[in-house]
Amino acid sequence: MNRADILLVGAGMAGASLAAALAGKARVILLEAEDQPGYHSTGRSAAFWSESYGGPLIQPLTSASGRFLAAPPADFSDRPFLSRRGAIHLADGDHLSRLDDLAGQFATVPLEPMGRIALEAAIPGLRPGWDHGLFEPTCADIDVAALHAAYLRQARRAGAELVTGARVEAAEHDGGRWRVRTPAGEFEGDVLVNAAGAWADDLARRCGEALIGISPYRRTIAQLRIDPPAPAGLPLVIDAAERFYFKPEAGGRLWLSPHDETPSDPCDCAAEELDVAVAIDRLEQVVDWRVERVERRWAGLRSFAPDRLPVYGFSPSRRRFFWCAGQGGFGIQTAPAAADLAAALLLGGASAIDPAPYSAARFFT
Repeated sequence: MNRADILLVGAGMAGASLAAALAGKARVILLEAEDQPGYHSTGRSAAFWSESYGGPLIQPLTSASGRFLAAPPADFSDRPFLSRRGAIHLADGDHLSRLDDLAGQFATVPLEPMGRIALEAAIPGLRPGWDHGLFEPTCADIDVAALHAAYLRQARRAGAELVTGARVEAAEHDGGRWRVRTPAGEFEGDVLVNAAGAWADDLARRCGEALIGISPYRRTIAQLRIDPPAPAGLPLVIDAAERFYFKPEAGGRLWLSPHDETPSDPCDCAAEELDVAVAIDRLEQVVDWRVERVERRWAGLRSFAPDRLPVYGFSPSRRRFFWCAGQGGFGIQTAPAAADLAAALLLGGASAIDPAPYSAARFFT
């Protein structure tokens, strides 16, 4: 029996960052169902950091994480994980109120109005009718792979053990400790942390815990070759009505999403041709670029709690079952602050961010 203080299930960004925050303060075993950590949502991210993304209750986690991502400690990384991109929230005439709503939600996030002339300069080939926007200058690209690898490296260096191919088959709480059976062996710990992403409710069910209602939704991205090539300095462009977003990639390519949110069972999901076609149709209504080829397409699952806020905290069962789930599409951009918050709750420390909005207790009162 492999023993630990904390058994942490899921080695995507949420689990890896929390393992790094806990290692050295507690004995941690990180159990990953797949053969490769970060195979699902972490490895399929659109890879941007935006303080407005997710709404005003996500923004404190994002802003606090931005400071770490832009200037990580030297012993964690020798370079930043963010590179400035900027974002334009774009609206047609039918959705101007969406821009007003967005600007009204945030007091500290810079959002600068843009008119038609400024939009044409920033988005070459912009079609008529897209005449209003908000510029978010702090938006940045995230090097997701480097960040995830750095967290796993830090966790291992501080003594955490990563076990892959360790899908939880059964779990029981007995004598004040959790016992977990996986294909990679049996494990025992005082605390079980649920960082299983789209499988969070499934893991809770296997553990005999009450469910929160974490729901996975499919999000599609396609990499396109376009004519003319996408300018390297093109900002991230987000439809205020949430019908598309796109950003440039290396070699003049474009990453495009139809901003889809299709309910899904937890699975190794794939992009569907119809969703890619919808995305391209929406793009062609915005710009006069010609799509030459769809080079790649993929999809990931974004998992939400019923109120669309993440869940960090113990279940009410008194069996030391801890939720670290429901990060939606903002789990990567909030990972540093969320890991610090969750680690403080687990270890009985103080957090710079109020944990109350994210407490698991809100679903069990």
